[in-house]
Amino acid sequence: MRSSKFQKYDKIWFGILVGFLFPIFWYFILLSLFNSMETMGWLEPGRVAMDFRQRTSALVGLCLNMLPLQVFNTQNMGNAMRGMVFPTVILVAVWLYFFGASVL
Repeated sequence: MRSSKFQKYDKIWFGILVGFLFPIFWYFILLSLFNSMETMGWLEPGRVAMDFRQRTSALVGLCLNMLPLQVFNTQNMGNAMRGMVFPTVILVAVWLYFFGASVL
């Protein structure tokens, strides 16, 4: 097992923090990107439904949770990876609660 300068962050609470903040950050970035594209005229206002924007942005934000998970894996940060599981499962359950019926 190789040692890394990031081993001090190999804590479950750090994984939980990253697991909640990373998808939420990307959710708001993607929503602002949709709004910016409307403002610049690349998308017609109202062409893409707000429900679709929120649903897709939330799903992409959840999927982007794989990026820090892969970084934790390459740095051998098993505890941080374990910590990321809890918020990811919770956020998937929240996504299914709000958007599951509209997808099925």
